Amino acid sequence: MPRLEKKKTMAKHKILIAGAGLGGLAAASFLMKEGHDVEVYEQAPKLEEVGAGIQISANAMHALRSLGLEEAITKVGVRPEAYEFRLHDTGELIQRFALSAEHERLHGAPYTQLHRADFHGILADRARAFKPDVVQLNKRATGFTETADGVTLNFADGSSAKGDILLGADGLKSVVRKQIVGEVPATYTGDAAWRIIVPVERLPKDFLPQVMSVFMGPGGHIVCYYLRGGALLNFVGIVETDEVSDESWTLKMPWEQLKADYAGWHPAIQTIIDKADKDKCYRWSLHNRLPIKNWSTERTTLLGDSAHATLPYLAQGAVMAIEDGAVLARALNMESDIAAALQLYQRNRIERTSRIVLQSSDNRRLFHLHSEAAIRAEFAKRDEGKDRNKWLYSYNPLTVELT
Repeated sequence: MPRLEKKKTMAKHKILIAGAGLGGLAAASFLMKEGHDVEVYEQAPKLEEVGAGIQISANAMHALRSLGLEEAITKVGVRPEAYEFRLHDTGELIQRFALSAEHERLHGAPYTQLHRADFHGILADRARAFKPDVVQLNKRATGFTETADGVTLNFADGSSAKGDILLGADGLKSVVRKQIVGEVPATYTGDAAWRIIVPVERLPKDFLPQVMSVFMGPGGHIVCYYLRGGALLNFVGIVETDEVSDESWTLKMPWEQLKADYAGWHPAIQTIIDKADKDKCYRWSLHNRLPIKNWSTERTTLLGDSAHATLPYLAQGAVMAIEDGAVLARALNMESDIAAALQLYQRNRIERTSRIVLQSSDNRRLFHLHSEAAIRAEFAKRDEGKDRNKWLYSYNPLTVELT
């Protein structure tokens, strides 16, 4: 049965958040907006984000709009016209579905692509507008302890912080998750991800349309889209390889290796690679983690990658973290008992996030089929736009029934 939201009568809590990434900062603002006292602890010495592009579909934008962030996101983002799937060598269009105005018409909010660093800055500014000292730096979490009266988060420098609730938003190698559920095995997918950004001024005029371009080929695929109002072209190239490296977005690899990995691909791909900064080519290994079935203790729960790390083949990793924060804030408004609220939160998130994790993993197979005939046959059986519009983008974390 759906629960009625009773935020007018609910207690306000002191909430500790481990991790000041996109999910942790967004959750901090959702929670402070509801009147909770929040402290965010980040292990890095500086509040910044690495990486390149990020995609915000309507399901996340509803929640971000409630924080007053749509204008800032629109200012630095790009609203792509469509999602296009193409063959790796000829560029032949295999399938297309509309975004831009059509996405907003269907779901009530836009689809926007922007630089992760820009988005992280927007979220940090919003959280600090609620509470200027909300983020504490140089605080590497080492574990937590719970009692009937509260939860204590411990740090590597010997200090600690105490609150009513702890939210583990500490990413792939989450200390909080490890304490709740133990080690979550990570299996190498066989894929590595290249990342480069190219200023459009280096590229031919009218080079690629302002769409989400997916070039699919034997043993790999490439995603290209624009950032910062069209001033930058983001390139993420997935290649199958036996060479395993760290899961680090800052690991540089030789440009010559990038060029060799995509020999024979479409001329537009060759142009992007040729115009890249040869000393700024990053590649990291992608690992798969099966969904976990429990995120919570009596006073502690997980959010984002710490709960449901996903491969980047559905462009929903950050979106899921944003959804998590919005639903958690609602759950705390609906249950006076903390443990019951955390169970309400995870109960309403596990099925959806698990589906996204598993479908993302399946898209790896779809995008890497080893013949044109196999690609054509697979896409003839599926309509990516219809499927995603039906269940993925149509979700609204602010209004979905919580049961």
